[in-house]
Amino acid sequence: MARILVFSTNNISDPGIDLCGSNHMDYPLGVSVISVPCSSGIDPRWILYALEHGFDGVFVAADGTDCSYLQDCTTRTGKVIREAQELAKGAGLDPRRIKMAAICSVCSEAFQNHMKKFDQALEELRGEGNED
Repeated sequence: MARILVFSTNNISDPGIDLCGSNHMDYPLGVSVISVPCSSGIDPRWILYALEHGFDGVFVAADGTDCSYLQDCTTRTGKVIREAQELAKGAGLDPRRIKMAAICSVCSEAFQNHMKKFDQALEELRGEGNED
């Protein structure tokens, strides 16, 4: 089981993730969630820090077009992810350990599917033995 850190947004993705739990939908036990106000405000260095300190992967549950703070949130969040992937490469880590998808307030099934697929992908990366 992979350890996955999820950055989730208070108003948009948190309710969808909570709904997943409320509906007793299973997803990997290694998932930990941190809430942030807006996905575009995540510092790419936080993502690198998580990868360097025990997390196998980082998933950003982005606001997408539903962001109440910024009209270009999706573009800004994409930039955060690209910067984090570049930092990961520079640190000798596989950038595939960082993922992003828009998760809305009713996207419990989507969240569950993303976590299961990401967990599986991280296990496969671990099996490749390219790192650590």
